[in-house]
Amino acid sequence: MTMDREGAMEASEVADYLKENPGFFEQYADLLAEIFVPHPHGGRAIPIAERQIVTLREKNAQLETKLQELIQFGTENDAISEKLHRSTLALFAAADLETTLGVLYHSLRDDFRVPQVALRLWGKVPERSYLPELAATSQELREYAAALGEPYCGTQAPFESREWFDAHSSLKSFAFLPLRTHHTFGLLGLGSETPGRFYAGMGTIYLTRLAELASMATARFLPQS
Repeated sequence: MTMDREGAMEASEVADYLKENPGFFEQYADLLAEIFVPHPHGGRAIPIAERQIVTLREKNAQLETKLQELIQFGTENDAISEKLHRSTLALFAAADLETTLGVLYHSLRDDFRVPQVALRLWGKVPERSYLPELAATSQELREYAAALGEPYCGTQAPFESREWFDAHSSLKSFAFLPLRTHHTFGLLGLGSETPGRFYAGMGTIYLTRLAELASMATARFLPQS
């Protein structure tokens, strides 16, 4: 062991010595009762054994908090999975595109509490159909949707997509989900007046599943390429 100028051992060396010699406090058991250290939440000194108990209680409290968070997340995920399951059954019971879109909108607004929902489809579309979801879209928007590797979440609505939503609403955050099977054929937009509802960096696993579900449900009624 090295010594400083006054001949004292360095603190790290003391710590290493105690780790390497666990029998030290067995040999000097009375020493534990004589060592006092500052209380972590106050200025008074307490025995080192009591300090260890305080540390264990704090770690236990942290573990309990983490467990409660995991239980809460698990409960929330179970609820979301149940809603997606109900939506899946309802969507595949729909007999046509118009009913499918109605079921999708109803599920998003009522089950998932999304204030504004809009959708556009392109490519080959059914003849003699006047659904607003089949209205013309710009090439820029189609290229944007095709380039999305995962749902977009943030504060911006790309190109003309902002016009799809209620003009009187004050939307602060958006999620855009590409609809695709073999190729991208649509874009599902979700809008909220809450800035933090959809934000960059949020988890998108359920949005991705929703995009896949909406893609398969609507593709059934679109002419094959």
